[in-house]
Amino acid sequence: MTHLSLAEVEAIAREAHAAQTDKAGRPYAEHLQAVAEGVRARGGTDEQIAAGWLHDSVEDDALSRAWLDRAELPQSVKDMVLAVTKRPGEDLRTYTARILATPGALLVKEADLAHNADPGRLAVLDEATRARLTLKYAEVRRLLGLA
Repeated sequence: MTHLSLAEVEAIAREAHAAQTDKAGRPYAEHLQAVAEGVRARGGTDEQIAAGWLHDSVEDDALSRAWLDRAELPQSVKDMVLAVTKRPGEDLRTYTARILATPGALLVKEADLAHNADPGRLAVLDEATRARLTLKYAEVRRLLGLA
């Protein structure tokens, strides 16, 4: 099977999230690009970079689970995307255990957390949201052994 190229994965992710903005009102694709670049900068493989582009696609309903299942992607990419996809009502311990158990997923989540916790991104949020997210990201980092 021919797999989608990284450029094709990027284009699909940008299109899927085109209508979305982040909590600060910025185009969501900026976050996806930052995570993909963060994975690359941390020495990630092309499969991990692809997962970086797609890491929020299923969780945010930008792409369906059925799309991911059918996509011409290596199984490792699909596994990483599903590993970092938070499920409704799921506790952080279960979520982080799945990430740790999935080859390659930790680096993708590390890049995601690094961008989410970027002081410049957090600075534009209201104090309550900033405080809540800062605590949450610190807890996820701790559970993943990234503290």
